Amino acid sequence: MSQNAKPVHVTVTGAAGQIGYSLLFRIAHGDLLGSDQPLVLRLLEIEPVMKALQGVAMELEDCAFPLLRDLVLTSNSEEAFDGANWALLVGSVPRKAGMERGDLLSVNGGIFGPQGRAIASRAASDVRILVVGNPCNTNCLIARTNAPEIPAERWFAMTRLDENRAKSQLAHKARVGDFANARIGGRPAPEVIADHDWLRGEFITTVQKRGAAIIEARGASSAASAANAVIDSVRSIAGGTPSGDWTSLAVASRGEYGAPEGLQFGFPVSSDGRAWKVVEGLNLDDFAREKIRVTTEELIQERDLVKQLLPV
Repeated sequence: MSQNAKPVHVTVTGAAGQIGYSLLFRIAHGDLLGSDQPLVLRLLEIEPVMKALQGVAMELEDCAFPLLRDLVLTSNSEEAFDGANWALLVGSVPRKAGMERGDLLSVNGGIFGPQGRAIASRAASDVRILVVGNPCNTNCLIARTNAPEIPAERWFAMTRLDENRAKSQLAHKARVGDFANARIGGRPAPEVIADHDWLRGEFITTVQKRGAAIIEARGASSAASAANAVIDSVRSIAGGTPSGDWTSLAVASRGEYGAPEGLQFGFPVSSDGRAWKVVEGLNLDDFAREKIRVTTEELIQERDLVKQLLPV
C-alpha cells in the first residue's frame, strides 16, 4: 500500500488514560494496521482531561511518525467518531470502593449508550468497534444495541488480554482459555503439562487475578499489556488469524456452544481479514462446560441489570 493511500481514521476514547497513552504511540508507529497505512487519530476525552490530552498530542507530534497524517482532539463524541473506520472504546469508569456492580454498569451505560448512538450517526460505513473498557462484554452490548444500524458482526469486546496471560503462564509452566484445546509445540497443553491440578487451579486463578496482582505491584492497573492486547485483537480481525488457528474475542452470540443469542460472548474466532467466524466443534470437558455456565450466568445478570439501557 502506498504512503499516498487514503488515511484510515482511528478513534480512541479515554485517550489520555494509561492504556490510551500506551496504545497511541504504537498505533501511530503502524503496529495496528501496518507500516504502510496512513492514519488519522481521533482522540476523545472528558473535558477536565483535555489539557493532559494536549500533552499526549504534543508527544505524538514530537515523534514525527510518518504515518500520522492528523490528530483530532475533542470532548465531543460525534466529532470524535466522525468518519471513523475503527473505534477503540478504551475509556470507562472503574469500579470504586463501595460501588455495587449494578451502579458500575449503570454509570458505564451512560457512557457507552451515547457512544453507540454517536458511532451509528457519524462513523464511516465500514466502521468496526472494539470495546476495551470493563466490563467490556456488557459495555459492548449496551453500545451495540444503541446502534442497530451497524451490523452486529462489526462489534467486538476484548478478551485477548486474558488469552495472552494464559499463553504466558502455559509457556512458563512448560518451560518453552480452554487449556484442553491449547497447543504447546503442536501438542495439546495437557500432554505437555502433566500437572492437571495446576491447570484446573493455580493456572486459572493466576490469570483471573493477574490484574489485581499488577495493581498490587505497581500501584496502577494494567496498561502496556492491555494496549498490546488491543493491537493483537485488531490485527487478528483486520489481518486474519493463522490457518488452523484462532484467537479469543467476545462477539454477538448466535447460539454457539449454547450461549444465549445476542449476548456479547467470548468465543474462539478465526478471521481471513475480510470476515470472521466462531470456531465450532471444540471438545469441551465437564470442567470447561461448568466455567462457561458460570460466565453465561454472570453475563445474563449484567444484561438484566442494564435492561433499561437496552433499546427494545
